[in-house]
Amino acid sequence: MKTYISWILSIFVAFIFVQSTFFKFSGAEETVIIFSTIGQWMASIGLPGVISESFGAFGGYIVGSVELIAAALILIPLTRRIGAGISMAVMSGAIFFHLFTPLGVDRVIDQAGTTDGGALFFTAVAIWLSSAVLLGLSRAQVTRQRPHAEAAEAHAEAATA
Repeated sequence: MKTYISWILSIFVAFIFVQSTFFKFSGAEETVIIFSTIGQWMASIGLPGVISESFGAFGGYIVGSVELIAAALILIPLTRRIGAGISMAVMSGAIFFHLFTPLGVDRVIDQAGTTDGGALFFTAVAIWLSSAVLLGLSRAQVTRQRPHAEAAEAHAEAATA
């Protein structure tokens, strides 16, 4: 059952990350608004212009690239923990920016002022929670496998003695 849950959560996270790269890599209006809002906020708290302007201009590409890496890693059972950890880190940043910057939970998605009703924020929370569960499940799996590895090592030592 845990294997099925791991696969379902992994596919969910990877699907969301992969489908969102279209917006991040195509310069979609939503992405421009998100990252320019964060870049402007960074400038307003005193971060150097090179950081705030670069994040506003290239943040979507950087975050999208990291999300693609996380998506690939999370789909491979041997690297799932790494992918889930990267996913949690990226989503922690997204949640932070939604909660503590002018981006907000119910963010503006176009020049007309239309908002998304919090959909992007709640998706980030769902990805974060899914990744946390994946980390917990993979940790339990590693813990279960460890006694077998120790027994194999003991058997190998006994055979060579």
